[in-house]
Amino acid sequence: MATRFYISLPDAKRARGSEPSLSFTAVSAEGFAEQLEDALQGTALFERWRAMQDDPDAVDPTLGATDPGATVQGAQKDLHIDLVVTTSIPGNVLKQRLRLLAGSAWELRDVTSA
Repeated sequence: MATRFYISLPDAKRARGSEPSLSFTAVSAEGFAEQLEDALQGTALFERWRAMQDDPDAVDPTLGATDPGATVQGAQKDLHIDLVVTTSIPGNVLKQRLRLLAGSAWELRDVTSA
């Protein structure tokens, strides 16, 4: 079952994770949407993060969940960026990916069934 998450990046310049190699590099709404969509559809971000852990083999494999059908739409609204994520990935996994990509510079605005 897919869920729709409404995410806001209040300040796109601050939407960066603490580890630059895992962080967003985008500057446009479309770029943020594309990078988040890639992070949900594939395992590359998860695998890079897992390799950085003290014991990569001990990482909970459910954090590596992917959704090849995930979609992310981005729109610039005044000074912030809105992202609409439609995915079957659990909310806790989405939040973990967002923390890697954007640090704490994001807000979950709403969640609905897709």
